[in-house]
Amino acid sequence: MASPFRVLQVGCGSISSAWLKAAALFPDDISFVGFVDLSLEAAQKRAAESGTTAPFTGTDVAKALAETRPEVVFDCTVPAAHEAVTCAALAAGAHVLGEKPMASSIDEARRMIAAAAKRHYAITQTRRAHGSLRAVAAAVASGAIGRLHTINADFYMGPHFGGFREEMAHVLLLDMAIHSFDQARCLAAKNATHVYCHEYNPPGSWFRHGASAMAIFEMEGGAVFNYRGSWCAEGERTSWECGWRLIGDKGTLQWDGASSIQLSLPSAEEGFLRPFETTTIPPLDLGQKGSGHAGIMGDFFRALRTGGTPETAAARNFGSLAMVLAAVESARAGQRIAVPAI
Repeated sequence: MASPFRVLQVGCGSISSAWLKAAALFPDDISFVGFVDLSLEAAQKRAAESGTTAPFTGTDVAKALAETRPEVVFDCTVPAAHEAVTCAALAAGAHVLGEKPMASSIDEARRMIAAAAKRHYAITQTRRAHGSLRAVAAAVASGAIGRLHTINADFYMGPHFGGFREEMAHVLLLDMAIHSFDQARCLAAKNATHVYCHEYNPPGSWFRHGASAMAIFEMEGGAVFNYRGSWCAEGERTSWECGWRLIGDKGTLQWDGASSIQLSLPSAEEGFLRPFETTTIPPLDLGQKGSGHAGIMGDFFRALRTGGTPETAAARNFGSLAMVLAAVESARAGQRIAVPAI
């Protein structure tokens, strides 16, 4: 059996705990050799939690790369640090699995993808590792609702985070909507070409900027994706994965973002409003190792072992980041704009 990969984790904040839990499911693939964070205490805490014997802990990424010689770097840093950490890791000969969003700008993303020409670089776009989303995507791909022309997603939550999010500009679009936009790309198996986005901060919002947004995306092939979202919606909530309605020329799929998937197809009867029949589609069973962070992590290491390409490879994930940044630009400009291509 092949040896585990030497893994250096950079960034030991709150999200890194989810990475550690997922990594524990892959002992044959992952051997931690170090933990790096701006806070030495945070790096030491994660090192202790990892159960490794004597990994490197420190605050200097360059020193960690030189001393541990990792084969893989987990980039769990804040978005502003992604380009520096990822490019340094790639230059040191390591593959990289990084947190979303991959970059803060299109130019950064392009530079990072170019730097990964001879290495694997993928993004933890965890919503793709969801059994219900996979079942809906499979139904669309099978032609169950015919030619897909309309995708609606509603995201309504009222989280009181405190801290930096409540001060962020474009907080919903930059910090959360990339999940929903990536889901839409997965369901449609298409990229977006244009967007018109209206961003606003409703009365009573506890966020300083842009806690709500509505965006209309034109997708390749002619389908339209309509996103309605808010992070200051008190009362009845949607799933964190959104509530979805996908309409084709033969029928409709509805998914509550959890486990309820309904396929509605018209009967053969004629009439002003034709009768329809609804059937339930079960989620796919992805198992613990196939869901969430573990699902993305497992796919990444399979690619390293087999020479394949991770589903969330940066070059593929670019389309989701481009949707986010184009939506932000549209909101600023107040007009429909093109979504950048790689």
